[in-house]
Amino acid sequence: MPEISGLIPVAAALLALTGALLLIAALFALRRARLWRFGWRTLVGALLLSAGFVLAGLHGYSRLTHEALAATISVRPAGPQRFDATFRFPDGRVAVYRLAGDEIYVDARILKWKPAANLIGVHTLWSLDRVAGRYRSLEQERAAARTIHTLAAETPVDLFEIRRRFAWLAPLYDAEYGSASFVAVNGPAELELRVSTTGLLIRPAPAR
Repeated sequence: MPEISGLIPVAAALLALTGALLLIAALFALRRARLWRFGWRTLVGALLLSAGFVLAGLHGYSRLTHEALAATISVRPAGPQRFDATFRFPDGRVAVYRLAGDEIYVDARILKWKPAANLIGVHTLWSLDRVAGRYRSLEQERAAARTIHTLAAETPVDLFEIRRRFAWLAPLYDAEYGSASFVAVNGPAELELRVSTTGLLIRPAPAR
């Protein structure tokens, strides 16, 4: 689905641009006292502009069905309580992170849409957020070197931040839910990072 994903920013920009142009046209109609044109142009323009912002915000998120492969992870020890984690994402991207600790930890954000949004076909979405090293010892977790990296895709509109700022969006979606998973790194391993309806899962990759 990389091709479709690449079209999302273009579609969002076209919707927002069309909406903005209609709003400008509505102002001209108001100046000429053409109230009917002003009314429909304002309504349609606002709807298209809003749709463009929402679509831009959805870029970087993936639809959550029963279970989805978020990434395959290759872990390799790089010293005492140090290891490299190579993430291979379904869209072909590859990223390598040096982590400190005994375990690899990954978390994600979950966007849960309310029934009003479900009616137009928008369902639960997810986006990876961070990867970090995790110590088994609580004392080390407090005092030893911490390593954390972002996994979040860049997006022009952050739907989580918008939801937290504007309470009037509460009837549309819930941005309060997160999920995390971690597993021990005892040696070289191939792992799968999956997102299910119950949250994140990290488990051994099937043998090939």
